Amino acid sequence: MEWFTASEYWLSRLVFQRALAGLYLVAFLTAALQFRALIGERGMLPVPRFVERVPFRRSPSLFHRYYSDRFFAVCVWTGCAVSAALLAGLDSLLPLWGGMLLWLVPWALYLSVVNVGQTWYSFGWESLLLEVGFLAVFLGNDDVAPPVVVLFLLRWVLFRVEFGAGLIKMRGDACWRKLTCLDHHHETQPMPGPLSWFFHHLPKPLHRVEVAANHVTQLVVPFLLFAPQPVASAAAALMIVTQLWLVLSGNFAWLNWVTIVLALPVVAFPADPPPVSGAPLWYVVVVLAVSALLLGLSWQPVRNMLSRRQVMNRSFDPLHLVNTYGAFGTVSRIRYEVVVEGTADEAPRKDGDWREYEFKGKPGDPRRWPRQFAPYHLRLDWLMWFAALSPAYAGPWFGVLVERLLENDRDTLKLLRRSPFPADAPPRHIRARLFRYRYTTWRELRETGACWERTYVREFLPPTRLTGPDRRP
Repeated sequence: MEWFTASEYWLSRLVFQRALAGLYLVAFLTAALQFRALIGERGMLPVPRFVERVPFRRSPSLFHRYYSDRFFAVCVWTGCAVSAALLAGLDSLLPLWGGMLLWLVPWALYLSVVNVGQTWYSFGWESLLLEVGFLAVFLGNDDVAPPVVVLFLLRWVLFRVEFGAGLIKMRGDACWRKLTCLDHHHETQPMPGPLSWFFHHLPKPLHRVEVAANHVTQLVVPFLLFAPQPVASAAAALMIVTQLWLVLSGNFAWLNWVTIVLALPVVAFPADPPPVSGAPLWYVVVVLAVSALLLGLSWQPVRNMLSRRQVMNRSFDPLHLVNTYGAFGTVSRIRYEVVVEGTADEAPRKDGDWREYEFKGKPGDPRRWPRQFAPYHLRLDWLMWFAALSPAYAGPWFGVLVERLLENDRDTLKLLRRSPFPADAPPRHIRARLFRYRYTTWRELRETGACWERTYVREFLPPTRLTGPDRRP
């Protein structure tokens, strides 16, 4: 069955698998360190409440059968351990079926997390990690050469990621067609990085070149992924370079990194393959059956890409096997931020002693320079960006966040960079105000040392305190 495998991609598979295991490790670590305050039993959107109203068939998860914070912690730390084992190459030491089962473990565990994660796990990179992770189960280990059909499906996913993102831009916002979106994007993106200020201040003609190059990379280059070598490798390399440029320009969790990882098996590395035995019949049957299923499910994202009403980041099945992707179909022209403050005053006054809570990633203090967090994902910081766009995004969880801050809840405070109140003296009142943020100019930066300038817009939440027997805001 020589037609079934492509031994020249053995090193591409190896690099891909180790890099994917590293991303799994980051994803599970993110879940382990943040889940209690977000979806835990006393979280802002508790898992037990979610599974009571959403049936298992709509969101398959281990946590439909049983949930406790301890059990969730065991699952995600197990995911960390298995991911680390895969990163170290344990799958290569097992028989083929054992390696496949080992790759199935992090996929099943992370699927269970995403399917109960609600708003906190509604981003496209969650589904992308799951779709790519599922394909990795069938890519084999050192016992067999990489299956051609799985390599093709990985290219098909990469094509949909890039081409879908390119189409949503051309359809979604006129600034992409006018090549002007980057006049605003670096300033208004969800979580700027340490270099975003400098990217924003690049000459506008260079911004036009960046947008034009992005259109070429996302609308033309993806078709070259299916060309013969070395053209396909060159196309993948160009995508990797583009994604690394995006890594430098902001914090986008592991979106850019998983796209880079997805491009790796396209590259034909110049290395002689080791001797391997032929693929067993059971493996061929399983791989072909799964591939036929995935190709059949692909009609939905294809129809979505061809539709004038194309949507971004949607799963078409509860297992996240085949999804549609896209990012920044529209670009905000103005940056708003919700600033959360507390006071120990018995009676809140506008000119009282209000102290600001500092978040880890989102802009707050104008003098504090953004840091690099990606591929680690600060979920609360991202949702705070959406809350600033519209209070409707914050409706389900913002009130609980305020309640936890009024209680000085330890798990919630771990999500923040700093609380202005000691652990034994929580604030009496919390308020939230909406500010407009803009990057300072070169001159303002030299004179003030601040990278942001902010202007008060309006009240987002009036002063609130715990009242009543249940002590809710």
